[in-house]
Amino acid sequence: MVLYREWELLYNISINNIGIKPMTDYTKLNTATAQTAVDYDAGLRAFMLKVYNYMTMALVMSGAIAYFAGTSVEFQNTIMANHALVYIIMFAPLVLVFIFSMRLQSMSLQATQALYWVFSAVMGLSLWFVFAIYTRESIVETFFITAATFGGMSLFGYTTKRDLTGMGHFMIMGLWGIIIASIINIFMHNSMASLLISVLGVVIFTGLTAYDTQKLKQYYYMGGSDATASGKLAISGALNLYLDFLNLFLMLLRLMGNRR
Repeated sequence: MVLYREWELLYNISINNIGIKPMTDYTKLNTATAQTAVDYDAGLRAFMLKVYNYMTMALVMSGAIAYFAGTSVEFQNTIMANHALVYIIMFAPLVLVFIFSMRLQSMSLQATQALYWVFSAVMGLSLWFVFAIYTRESIVETFFITAATFGGMSLFGYTTKRDLTGMGHFMIMGLWGIIIASIINIFMHNSMASLLISVLGVVIFTGLTAYDTQKLKQYYYMGGSDATASGKLAISGALNLYLDFLNLFLMLLRLMGNRR
Protein backbone atom coordinates (compact mmCIF):
# COMPACT_ATOMS: atom_id res chain seq x y z
CA MET A 1 0.00 0.00 0.00
CA VAL A 2 2.95 2.34 0.48
CA LEU A 3 3.70 1.95 -3.20
CA TYR A 4 0.13 2.91 -4.08
CA ARG A 5 0.35 6.08 -1.97
CA GLU A 6 3.62 7.05 -3.65
CA TRP A 7 2.05 6.67 -7.08
CA GLU A 8 -0.88 8.85 -6.10
CA LEU A 9 1.45 11.58 -4.92
CA LEU A 10 3.67 11.38 -7.97
CA TYR A 11 0.74 11.68 -10.34
CA ASN A 12 -0.64 14.59 -8.40
CA ILE A 13 2.66 16.27 -9.32
CA SER A 14 1.65 17.86 -12.58
CA ILE A 15 3.87 17.73 -15.63
CA ASN A 16 1.70 20.48 -17.01
CA ASN A 17 3.37 23.67 -18.27
CA ILE A 18 6.90 22.19 -18.12
CA GLY A 19 8.26 23.44 -21.40
CA ILE A 20 5.11 22.75 -23.39
CA LYS A 21 4.92 25.78 -25.60
CA PRO A 22 3.57 26.34 -29.06
CA MET A 23 5.95 27.23 -31.85
CA THR A 24 7.37 30.63 -31.07
CA ASP A 25 8.99 31.36 -34.43
CA TYR A 26 6.27 33.29 -36.20
CA THR A 27 8.51 34.95 -38.81
CA LYS A 28 7.16 32.64 -41.53
CA LEU A 29 3.56 32.84 -40.46
CA ASN A 30 0.82 35.27 -41.38
CA THR A 31 -0.85 36.99 -38.50
CA ALA A 32 -4.58 37.01 -38.01
CA THR A 33 -4.72 40.81 -38.11
CA ALA A 34 -5.55 40.72 -41.84
CA GLN A 35 -8.53 38.46 -41.34
CA THR A 36 -12.03 39.74 -41.00
CA ALA A 37 -13.67 39.31 -37.62
CA VAL A 38 -16.02 36.69 -39.05
CA ASP A 39 -13.22 34.63 -40.57
CA TYR A 40 -11.19 34.85 -37.38
CA ASP A 41 -14.08 33.71 -35.17
CA ALA A 42 -14.86 30.78 -37.46
CA GLY A 43 -11.21 29.78 -37.60
CA LEU A 44 -10.84 30.05 -33.84
CA ARG A 45 -13.89 27.88 -33.24
CA ALA A 46 -12.57 25.23 -35.63
CA PHE A 47 -9.17 25.35 -33.95
CA MET A 48 -10.58 25.01 -30.43
CA LEU A 49 -12.84 22.16 -31.58
CA LYS A 50 -9.75 20.36 -32.87
CA VAL A 51 -8.01 20.91 -29.51
CA TYR A 52 -10.94 19.50 -27.55
CA ASN A 53 -11.26 16.55 -29.93
CA TYR A 54 -7.60 15.67 -29.42
CA MET A 55 -7.97 16.02 -25.66
CA THR A 56 -11.14 13.92 -25.50
CA MET A 57 -9.70 11.11 -27.60
CA ALA A 58 -6.57 11.04 -25.44
CA LEU A 59 -8.67 10.84 -22.26
CA VAL A 60 -10.72 7.98 -23.73
CA MET A 61 -7.56 6.11 -24.71
CA SER A 62 -5.90 6.65 -21.32
CA GLY A 63 -9.06 5.72 -19.45
CA ALA A 64 -9.57 2.49 -21.41
CA ILE A 65 -5.97 1.38 -20.92
CA ALA A 66 -6.04 2.31 -17.22
CA TYR A 67 -9.24 0.30 -16.78
CA PHE A 68 -7.95 -2.85 -18.43
CA ALA A 69 -4.59 -2.62 -16.62
CA GLY A 70 -6.18 -1.80 -13.27
CA THR A 71 -8.61 -4.71 -13.44
CA SER A 72 -6.05 -7.25 -14.68
CA VAL A 73 -4.71 -9.45 -11.89
CA GLU A 74 -1.90 -10.66 -14.14
CA PHE A 75 -0.75 -7.09 -14.84
CA GLN A 76 -0.87 -6.13 -11.16
CA ASN A 77 1.11 -9.20 -10.13
CA THR A 78 3.73 -8.43 -12.77
CA ILE A 79 4.00 -4.81 -11.63
CA MET A 80 4.26 -5.61 -7.94
CA ALA A 81 6.91 -8.26 -8.57
CA ASN A 82 9.16 -6.00 -10.63
CA HIS A 83 10.17 -2.70 -9.03
CA ALA A 84 12.23 -1.65 -12.05
CA LEU A 85 9.13 -1.91 -14.22
CA VAL A 86 7.23 0.13 -11.65
CA TYR A 87 9.57 3.10 -12.04
CA ILE A 88 9.73 2.77 -15.82
CA ILE A 89 5.96 3.03 -16.07
CA MET A 90 5.88 5.77 -13.44
CA PHE A 91 8.36 8.12 -15.12
CA ALA A 92 7.83 7.27 -18.80
CA PRO A 93 5.07 9.93 -19.27
CA LEU A 94 7.33 12.61 -17.81
CA VAL A 95 10.15 11.63 -20.18
CA LEU A 96 7.78 11.75 -23.15
CA VAL A 97 6.58 15.23 -22.18
CA PHE A 98 10.15 16.53 -22.11
CA ILE A 99 10.81 14.95 -25.51
CA PHE A 100 7.62 16.55 -26.79
CA SER A 101 8.72 19.92 -25.47
CA MET A 102 12.26 19.82 -26.82
CA ARG A 103 11.41 18.38 -30.23
CA LEU A 104 8.11 20.11 -30.98
CA GLN A 105 9.43 22.69 -33.41
CA SER A 106 11.65 20.25 -35.32
CA MET A 107 9.17 17.35 -35.55
CA SER A 108 6.79 16.90 -38.43
CA LEU A 109 3.07 17.13 -37.76
CA GLN A 110 2.73 13.35 -38.20
CA ALA A 111 5.52 12.67 -35.69
CA THR A 112 3.93 15.11 -33.22
CA GLN A 113 0.62 13.29 -33.51
CA ALA A 114 2.29 9.89 -33.06
CA LEU A 115 4.15 11.04 -29.94
CA TYR A 116 0.93 12.47 -28.51
CA TRP A 117 -0.89 9.14 -28.88
CA VAL A 118 2.06 7.20 -27.46
CA PHE A 119 2.06 9.53 -24.45
CA SER A 120 -1.70 9.05 -23.96
CA ALA A 121 -1.30 5.26 -24.03
CA VAL A 122 1.65 5.23 -21.63
CA MET A 123 -0.12 7.64 -19.28
CA GLY A 124 -3.13 5.32 -19.24
CA LEU A 125 -0.91 2.38 -18.35
CA SER A 126 0.68 4.33 -15.51
CA LEU A 127 -2.75 5.20 -14.08
CA TRP A 128 -3.80 1.59 -13.53
CA PHE A 129 -3.75 2.17 -9.77
CA VAL A 130 -6.89 4.35 -10.04
CA PHE A 131 -9.05 1.32 -10.87
CA ALA A 132 -7.09 -0.93 -8.52
CA ILE A 133 -7.62 1.31 -5.47
CA TYR A 134 -10.90 3.20 -5.89
CA THR A 135 -14.43 1.94 -6.38
CA ARG A 136 -15.90 2.31 -9.84
CA GLU A 137 -18.81 4.34 -8.49
CA SER A 138 -16.52 6.97 -6.97
CA ILE A 139 -14.40 7.07 -10.14
CA VAL A 140 -17.46 7.74 -12.31
CA GLU A 141 -18.84 10.32 -9.89
CA THR A 142 -15.51 12.15 -9.65
CA PHE A 143 -15.11 12.06 -13.42
CA PHE A 144 -18.42 13.83 -14.02
CA ILE A 145 -17.65 16.43 -11.34
CA THR A 146 -14.27 17.00 -12.97
CA ALA A 147 -15.86 17.28 -16.43
CA ALA A 148 -18.39 19.85 -15.20
CA THR A 149 -15.72 21.90 -13.41
CA PHE A 150 -13.31 21.71 -16.34
CA GLY A 151 -16.01 22.60 -18.86
CA GLY A 152 -17.17 25.61 -16.87
CA MET A 153 -13.68 27.00 -16.34
CA SER A 154 -12.63 26.36 -19.93
CA LEU A 155 -15.74 28.19 -21.14
CA PHE A 156 -14.91 31.04 -18.79
CA GLY A 157 -11.35 31.22 -20.15
CA TYR A 158 -12.68 31.23 -23.71
CA THR A 159 -15.32 33.92 -23.24
CA THR A 160 -13.91 36.29 -20.62
CA LYS A 161 -12.52 39.65 -21.70
CA ARG A 162 -10.33 39.79 -18.60
CA ASP A 163 -6.62 39.11 -19.06
CA LEU A 164 -5.84 35.98 -17.02
CA THR A 165 -2.06 36.19 -17.44
CA GLY A 166 -1.44 37.43 -13.89
CA MET A 167 -3.65 34.72 -12.42
CA GLY A 168 -1.97 32.11 -14.60
CA HIS A 169 1.50 33.06 -13.41
CA PHE A 170 0.29 32.90 -9.80
CA MET A 171 -1.20 29.44 -10.41
CA ILE A 172 2.03 28.21 -11.97
CA MET A 173 3.97 29.35 -8.90
CA GLY A 174 1.44 27.50 -6.77
CA LEU A 175 1.91 24.46 -8.98
CA TRP A 176 5.62 24.36 -8.27
CA GLY A 177 4.81 24.73 -4.59
CA ILE A 178 2.64 21.62 -4.54
CA ILE A 179 5.23 19.75 -6.62
CA ILE A 180 7.84 20.40 -3.95
CA ALA A 181 5.40 19.64 -1.14
CA SER A 182 4.33 16.39 -2.83
CA ILE A 183 7.92 15.21 -3.21
CA ILE A 184 8.61 15.91 0.45
CA ASN A 185 5.40 14.20 1.52
CA ILE A 186 6.33 11.02 -0.36
CA PHE A 187 8.86 10.44 2.43
CA MET A 188 6.88 11.97 5.30
CA HIS A 189 3.48 10.32 4.60
CA ASN A 190 1.69 13.15 6.42
CA SER A 191 -2.06 12.76 5.90
CA MET A 192 -2.82 16.40 6.76
CA ALA A 193 -0.23 17.63 4.26
CA SER A 194 -1.68 15.27 1.66
CA LEU A 195 -5.16 16.70 2.25
CA LEU A 196 -3.88 20.28 1.96
CA ILE A 197 -2.01 19.46 -1.25
CA SER A 198 -5.18 18.00 -2.77
CA VAL A 199 -7.29 21.02 -1.83
CA LEU A 200 -4.73 23.45 -3.21
CA GLY A 201 -4.35 21.28 -6.29
CA VAL A 202 -8.06 21.54 -7.06
CA VAL A 203 -7.86 25.33 -6.86
CA ILE A 204 -4.67 25.52 -8.94
CA PHE A 205 -5.78 23.21 -11.76
CA THR A 206 -9.19 24.85 -11.90
CA GLY A 207 -7.47 28.21 -12.44
CA LEU A 208 -4.97 26.75 -14.91
CA THR A 209 -7.82 25.39 -17.02
CA ALA A 210 -9.18 28.89 -17.62
CA TYR A 211 -5.69 30.34 -18.14
CA ASP A 212 -4.58 27.66 -20.61
CA THR A 213 -7.80 28.03 -22.61
CA GLN A 214 -7.35 31.78 -22.94
CA LYS A 215 -3.68 31.29 -23.79
CA LEU A 216 -4.67 29.05 -26.68
CA LYS A 217 -6.81 31.84 -28.14
CA GLN A 218 -3.85 34.20 -27.97
CA TYR A 219 -1.52 31.71 -29.62
CA TYR A 220 -4.05 31.03 -32.35
CA TYR A 221 -4.16 34.76 -33.09
CA MET A 222 -0.37 34.81 -33.48
CA GLY A 223 -0.21 31.49 -35.34
CA GLY A 224 -2.10 32.57 -38.40
CA SER A 225 -3.11 30.21 -41.19
CA ASP A 226 -0.05 27.93 -41.45
CA ALA A 227 -1.55 24.42 -41.38
CA THR A 228 1.48 22.64 -39.88
CA ALA A 229 2.02 25.20 -37.14
CA SER A 230 -1.70 25.27 -36.34
CA GLY A 231 -1.79 21.47 -36.17
CA LYS A 232 1.15 21.31 -33.78
CA LEU A 233 -0.34 24.08 -31.69
CA ALA A 234 -3.63 22.16 -31.43
CA ILE A 235 -1.81 19.06 -30.17
CA SER A 236 0.29 21.07 -27.73
CA GLY A 237 -2.81 22.82 -26.41
CA ALA A 238 -4.66 19.51 -26.13
CA LEU A 239 -1.80 18.11 -24.07
CA ASN A 240 -1.91 21.04 -21.68
CA LEU A 241 -5.69 20.78 -21.25
CA TYR A 242 -5.44 16.99 -20.94
CA LEU A 243 -3.02 17.40 -18.04
CA ASP A 244 -5.21 20.07 -16.42
CA PHE A 245 -8.19 17.69 -16.59
CA LEU A 246 -6.24 14.65 -15.42
CA ASN A 247 -4.63 16.37 -12.45
CA LEU A 248 -7.92 17.98 -11.41
CA PHE A 249 -9.53 14.54 -11.56
CA LEU A 250 -6.79 12.94 -9.44
CA MET A 251 -6.91 15.70 -6.85
CA LEU A 252 -10.69 15.42 -6.54
CA LEU A 253 -10.47 11.63 -6.43
CA ARG A 254 -8.11 11.77 -3.48
CA LEU A 255 -10.58 14.06 -1.68
CA MET A 256 -13.81 12.32 -2.64
CA GLY A 257 -12.94 8.81 -3.79
CA ASN A 258 -13.94 5.70 -1.86
CA ARG A 259 -11.25 3.06 -1.63
CA ARG A 260 -11.88 -0.61 -2.16
